[in-house]
Amino acid sequence: MILSPDHHAIRDAVRAFAQEQLWPHAAEWDKKHQFPAEAHKGLAALGAYGICVPEEHGGAGLDYLSLALVLEEIAAGDGGTSTPISVTNCPYNAILMRYGTKAQKATWLAPAARGEMLGAFALTEPHVGSDASALRTTAVRQGGEYVLNGVKQFITSGQNGHVAIVIAVTDKAAGKRGMSAFIVPTHRLGNAGWKVARLEDKLGQHSSDTAQINLDDCRVPAANLIGEEGEGYRIALSALEGGRIGIAAQSVGMARSALDVAIAYAKEREAFGTAIFNHQAVSHRLADCAARLEAARQLTWHAASLRDAGLPCLKEAAMAKLLASETAEAVCSAALQTLGGYGVVSDFPLERIYRDVRVCQIYEGTSDVQRIIIARAL
Repeated sequence: MILSPDHHAIRDAVRAFAQEQLWPHAAEWDKKHQFPAEAHKGLAALGAYGICVPEEHGGAGLDYLSLALVLEEIAAGDGGTSTPISVTNCPYNAILMRYGTKAQKATWLAPAARGEMLGAFALTEPHVGSDASALRTTAVRQGGEYVLNGVKQFITSGQNGHVAIVIAVTDKAAGKRGMSAFIVPTHRLGNAGWKVARLEDKLGQHSSDTAQINLDDCRVPAANLIGEEGEGYRIALSALEGGRIGIAAQSVGMARSALDVAIAYAKEREAFGTAIFNHQAVSHRLADCAARLEAARQLTWHAASLRDAGLPCLKEAAMAKLLASETAEAVCSAALQTLGGYGVVSDFPLERIYRDVRVCQIYEGTSDVQRIIIARAL
C-alpha cells in the first residue's frame, strides 16, 4: 500500500515527536514506573487522543490508517506510552462515536478527543478474560442513577484515566443480552465508588498503569447509560476491530525500534576482522526480520483501509493482530540475539522493548482468540 502525502505528513510529525520526546526518556520511565504526563500533553496537542473523531467533536477528523501510523510511531518511541492512547482512541472514543448521545459526546467524547481526559475500558474481570459473557459486575437502577458493584481486572489507565466505559450486568437472567454499557468517571473526577485496589507489577510497559478496580456502590446518572439496557455485550465487541488494528500497529512500532537498534549495532560491532553485519548469520537474520515486519505492517494497513472504507474487517483485523504481535516478539528476540550479552542488560534498550511487546499477544484478545475468529471466517 502506498501512503498519500497527507499520511506521510502525519506519520513524519508524530515520528519526530516520538524520537525527540519519547525515545530518549523511555528507559527512565520504565525503571521508575513513571506515567509521562508531560509527554501525553504533547501528544494531545498533536491530536493523538482523537485521531478518528470528527473535528466537530474535538478530534483530528482522520481515518484508521492514520491511527495505525500514529500508534506505530508512538510505540516506536515508547510502547507503554502508546497503550493508553490506543485505548482512548479505540475502544473508548469509537464506542461513544457510534453509540453515544449528543449530550454524551459533548460531555465525555470531546474532552477525551482534545486530550483533556484519558479514557479507559473496563470489561475484563478477575475470573473473566476471553469469555466476556461471564461478567459478574452488576448495575442496578435506583431512581435516576445506576449503582455499580464488582471488580474489574487489568484495566489500562485505571489509575491515571479520567473516565471509563464499564460493561456490567443489568439482567442476570438474560445472559449476554443482560449486559449494559456505562460511562463511569473515575476517582480522578471525584467518583468515590471507583477505587484502585491494586496497581499491577508488570513484565513491561511500565509507563502505562494497569490496575484492578473495585466498583464499590459506584453511582452514575442514568444518562450515562450508553445505548439501551442489554446492548452492552454488542457494544463492547463492536470496538474490538479497531482496537486490534491499534495493537497490531503498536506491535510493529516496538519491533521496528528493536530492529533499528540491532541493525545499527551489527554495522558497528566487529568480530573476526569485520562488522558482524557482514556475516551472513547476522545479516540474513535481520533480513528475515525486516521482511516479516513489513508483511505485518502491510496487513495492518490493509485492515485499517477496509475499516475506513466501511467494509467488514473482523477477520483481517484478527489476522493483523495475530501476525503483528507474534512477529514482533520474534523480531525483538532476533534483535536481542544480535546484540548477544548486551541485549539482555538494561544499558541497551532491547530488553525493555522485548518486555514491552510481549503483552501484545494477550490484550485486546489473545492470539488463541484471534485464531478462533479467523477459523470461523474460513
